[in-house]
Amino acid sequence: MAKPQLEKATITVLDGSDKDKVIAVLFNPTEYSFDRTNSYKATVIPGLGSPIIQFVNGECDALSMELFLDDFTDAEGPTSLRQKEKDPLAKRLKAISKLLEIDRDLHAPPPVRFNWGPLEFSAVIEKLGRKVTKFHPDGTPARATLSVSFKEYRTLSQQLREPRRESSDKTKRRVVVGRDALWMIAAKEYGDPAEWVRIAKANDLDDPRQIAPGDWLKLPPIENPDGTSNAL
Repeated sequence: MAKPQLEKATITVLDGSDKDKVIAVLFNPTEYSFDRTNSYKATVIPGLGSPIIQFVNGECDALSMELFLDDFTDAEGPTSLRQKEKDPLAKRLKAISKLLEIDRDLHAPPPVRFNWGPLEFSAVIEKLGRKVTKFHPDGTPARATLSVSFKEYRTLSQQLREPRRESSDKTKRRVVVGRDALWMIAAKEYGDPAEWVRIAKANDLDDPRQIAPGDWLKLPPIENPDGTSNAL
């Protein structure tokens, strides 16, 4: 089986002293993961066998993946026969690592935007692991794998203008992860796997099997109390 094609991805600095700086990487599209957690408070009531669980707030989305940098296989690498590199791996590795440092203008690490194909995610880099596996003759890194954890970044004005809609009577957007199927998403969001038809119509899907990891789906609201919609 042929190896997956390595596609270019970019990290763009959204604010601070390096605003609009673009760092190119090679992203191996084998997998990435989204995580979302909620905070709950446990209230102990005398006489009950377990505490009452109360929702407190939702946390930010988290995106985790491995990024691949390689001067030898990169079409823009310094050893490539096609063209010379503007920013070799060592320079790009330093630029990505700098994104965890406190920016002199923001007094905090800068927000970034990760783009790869249809995937776009505004975030701050929460964690970065670096593993260098190949070197140039002078000892500078030539190949590295980065384990990166992004945490969603939304400004106060964005949250006021575009509040999260997490109930089933509001329109939402979800990314397809792993082996998600429309009926599985419908069961989770609406409590009824038969509601996959609602999602398919909202996203103009003729074949419910057309979805793939990384696709974004619009989840329409359940408008009426009985779970039906005037649109269906």
